[in-house]
Amino acid sequence: MEQQAVQVDRETFSCSICLDLLKDPVTTSCGHSYCMNCIKTHWDKEDQKGIHSCPQCRKNFIPRPVLEKNTMLAALVEQLKKTGLQAAPADHCYAGPEDVACDFCTGRKLKAIKSCLFCLASYCEKHLQPHYDVAPLKKHKLVEPSKNLQENICSRHDEVMKMFCRTDQKCICYLCSVDEHKGHDTVSAAAERTERQRELEVRREEIQQRIQDREKDVKLLQQEVEAINHSADKTVEDSEKIFTELIRLIQKRSSDVKQQIRSQQETEVSRVKELQEKLEQEITELKRKDAELKQLSNTEDHNQFLHNYPSLSALSESTHSSSINIRPLRYFEDVTAAVSELRDKLQDILRDTWTNISLTLTEVEVLLSEPEPKSRAGFLKYSCEITLDPNTTNTQLLLSEENRKVTMMDQHQSYSSHPDRFTDWPQVLRRESLTGRCYWEVERRGGVFVAVAYKNISRTGSVNECLFGFNDKSWSLYCYQEGYKFGHNNIWTSISGPGSSRVGVYLDHRAGLLSFYSISETMTLLHRVQTTFTQPLYAGFWVWVIGGSAELYKPK
Repeated sequence: MEQQAVQVDRETFSCSICLDLLKDPVTTSCGHSYCMNCIKTHWDKEDQKGIHSCPQCRKNFIPRPVLEKNTMLAALVEQLKKTGLQAAPADHCYAGPEDVACDFCTGRKLKAIKSCLFCLASYCEKHLQPHYDVAPLKKHKLVEPSKNLQENICSRHDEVMKMFCRTDQKCICYLCSVDEHKGHDTVSAAAERTERQRELEVRREEIQQRIQDREKDVKLLQQEVEAINHSADKTVEDSEKIFTELIRLIQKRSSDVKQQIRSQQETEVSRVKELQEKLEQEITELKRKDAELKQLSNTEDHNQFLHNYPSLSALSESTHSSSINIRPLRYFEDVTAAVSELRDKLQDILRDTWTNISLTLTEVEVLLSEPEPKSRAGFLKYSCEITLDPNTTNTQLLLSEENRKVTMMDQHQSYSSHPDRFTDWPQVLRRESLTGRCYWEVERRGGVFVAVAYKNISRTGSVNECLFGFNDKSWSLYCYQEGYKFGHNNIWTSISGPGSSRVGVYLDHRAGLLSFYSISETMTLLHRVQTTFTQPLYAGFWVWVIGGSAELYKPK
């Protein structure tokens, strides 16, 4: 019963050197107790000084004391172990440099488990217990351990800051509210916290909603990645099969041509050799005949000569013409020319087809919805180099400035014939197709149509066939002194907007977006098209009047 009634602090029976329960306890003459091994080790280190001291009170001993085990203390420790006394707190229970220490612990301080905003102090588990047991202390506000409790004290009045000045947006004490903050909008810190807490919860809800939205986006993108990988793998496999079939087909055609050439070669060589053999036989026969005639010619007997002459002088008729016409050395060269022509046609087909394939590959993008840029600087990120194609230029247009400017002349220019050239109307197209997102600016003079078109737009014929904006293969903004008009498939719309000599064009081919802007000190949207582009697009101009021009502007 007495053991149960006595409340013993476990630190009382702990060695202050090892912080564990005493083992073979010894007591110095100053009254402090240690484990025998701990104090011996400590004093062994002090032997060279000649003075030995108590680790707690620093009392010096000369000479080194001889210590004996304190049997009573050892027995008490053993007895208390049996009644439930636990070992000293583990080392991780003590406060380190980064921890909040208990303000009430003496000696080595334990970690605080709570801080009190009323007491402005931090407590370990033991010293916190009164806040759970004593009625007045139960009303105190306990929070997680904090090193910043002193920040709650007003540096001017040394009072707890329980007020908040909304005017100056800072915590104050009550004396501040009636002094330097008099007349300000002040509330209790708790009331301001409640208001801010509501705002915080709203923000958290917004953040959590954004997190959910982004998690959905991430999931969709992951599905997109899987779909892209599957599609790419299958496309690679299918493409390899198609190209293998194409190569096999070309190889078969090559083999067929080779076989036909060899067969024809064999036939022709056989025919020539047959004729050659017959001619050689005839030569042999003629040589024999010539020898007989020579012998007859040398016969001195007139009667014999006349007797044999009739039979030797007659020549058998040749089975071949007297001359063989040999063709010029072009036996199978026509075949080579035909194969070369096939090669050129295949190259043209592959080049045009590759443009479509390349465009399709370029536009395989995984995008969250990306809006059209809001500023000129944003548009300029998508600037593309525009070079006009001389092979498409109408002869009434003059190219200059490294094929970046086109001017309508009153006399026709001497351009060579080309199937891509516009023959009936003063139009020109860009050399390369437009892919992905592109932006360019045009400096114009006079009436100019700024357009984009498919490559297969007609280069000759009626207005509806080849003029920009008059067919379903082109989209055109007509810029003139009085204003603007937009046309597609011969449907024209008048557009109001600030007059400017410069026009900006933004194209997002994959999104089917085409926008025209008036450029001055600011950008003003003139017209926007939302559609589906089925082919690669090419930038183009149609200059309306003589002396008018369109020049691709290089942003600085």
